[in-house]
Amino acid sequence: MGRQDLGDLVRLRRARDRMDREYAEPLDVAALAREALMSAGHFSRSFRAAFGETPYSYLMTRRIERAKALLRRGDLTVTEVCVAVGCTSLGSFSSRFTELVGESPSSYRAREHEDGAAVPACVAKIHTRPVRNRPAARTVEQ
Repeated sequence: MGRQDLGDLVRLRRARDRMDREYAEPLDVAALAREALMSAGHFSRSFRAAFGETPYSYLMTRRIERAKALLRRGDLTVTEVCVAVGCTSLGSFSSRFTELVGESPSSYRAREHEDGAAVPACVAKIHTRPVRNRPAARTVEQ
């Protein structure tokens, strides 16, 4: 991998990190590409090659993940959740949600979720992640 490729990868990671942090902001591929010092086409192709999906798809997946957590809480309407995660079209939000989750946002919000479902996935991962480098439990020899 050449020096240019490594530089591109660093800028792509920064763009992806920005999408993770600012998913609710009005982000577009052209602006992200400019920040990454790439044309929009090169940015989209490079992003897909590096991360396996287009920048738009990645951003929408982040938004849907956050929407699921807000819908599980149950105190916001689907429209309020749509706006809270940065989507401007309720129809596009609902279509993408249904595509990724397998049910509509309204039915997802209406059904029961197991205890702890209100805990965001990032927090749940911290508490359920296996701990490495911990000594194995000793067994009693007979």
